[in-house]
Formats: sequence, structure tokens, C-alpha cells
Amino acid sequence: MRLAELSEVSGTSPASIKFYLRAGLLQPGTPINPTRADYTEEHVRRLRLIRGLRSTVGMGLEDIRRILDASTGVEDSAPRRLALLATVQSVVLRLDGAAAASAAGDALVRAMAWPDEDSEARSAVDHHLAVMDAAGVGVRPDVLEAYGRAADTIAGAQLAATELQDTVEDFILTAAVGMHLHNQLVLKVVALAQASHSIRRYGAAGPPDATGPGRP
Repeated sequence: MRLAELSEVSGTSPASIKFYLRAGLLQPGTPINPTRADYTEEHVRRLRLIRGLRSTVGMGLEDIRRILDASTGVEDSAPRRLALLATVQSVVLRLDGAAAASAAGDALVRAMAWPDEDSEARSAVDHHLAVMDAAGVGVRPDVLEAYGRAADTIAGAQLAATELQDTVEDFILTAAVGMHLHNQLVLKVVALAQASHSIRRYGAAGPPDATGPGRP
């Protein structure tokens, strides 16, 4: 397909396609003549991936480049797929705050029988636990373990969805967009649960005549 058709099929403007080509995020098409090239479904998938990462997750070009670089060779290599997922997680969740392993983190990993290996995610948990302790709102071991059990179930369901994808682009899109939106959903479901517990304990909130959409 020509550039105009690629633009129509992918929903990406010709100017954006040319920009991604110059930036190296999109591979050149097969040259037809000095001014034209032929593009394939691979280009369509890559553009949809870039659009999804930019519009839904809000990634910048360098974050997208980092993920695309990590995707090289993942089709035939389990370690590279693991590294790709770690990169997606790092970028989407903005993991930071290097910290030494904590007793609470060690206990959580043992209780959940998770592999006790260094990772940005493990370091981020240890850092956050230290921040909570310093703020005087440390987490009891039984509460942290309850969080761990819920998170284990959620993470397993999310990862299973990525395994159903046939292409690297769909794998990344499902992992990144899914991680971004599903984690937001989890926070909102927790907020709903907190509101429900509060209502049960303290009674309905708001003035007597307060009504919401669809609530008589």
C-alpha cells in the first residue's frame, strides 16, 4: 500500500507517518521509485501501537523507543520477553526509588512464594514501604499479605491476556495499555469498595435531597 492508504488504514496522518519514519520508530517501506515506497500490514500494526502508547498511555517518543528497542527478538526468546515486560512495566508505572530489600518486602515475597529476584518492581515496593513507615502509616504484615494476594490474582489475569496475542505489537499494546488502564480500574474499584465500607459503617453521605444520575 502507498503512504496515503497507510494513513487511511492506520488513522495516522501522512505528516506523522513521515515523522515516525525520520525518528526511526517506523521502518522504511520497500522503495518503488525515488519518491514512493510500499508499506505492509506490519507498518499498520506498528503505527497502531505507537498511537495507542501515545494517546492512551501518554508516552513520549523516547519511552516508546525504549520499549521498541526492548522488543527486538522477543518472538523466539523467553528471557527477552521477560525483559520486554519489565521495560513496559518500568515505563508505564514510572517505577523509581531504588531501595535495599526490606524485612516487610522479604516477608511478602516469601508469603506469596514469588521468585526472590532483584527487579525495579521489588525495589519500588521496598522504597514505598520505607516512605510509608517514615510517614507514620506503615502497613501491618497481614494487610500487606492481603494486598499481595489480591495483586497476585490481578497480575495473573493481566499477564494471561498478553499471551493471547499473535504479534509483538499486539503483545506490547495489550501489556502497556492494559497495565495502564487496568491499574487505574483497580484503584477506582478500591475507591468504590472504600466508599461502600464507609457507607455501611457511617451511613449514606451527602444531604438528604442529593441525587445522582439514575438515582431517584
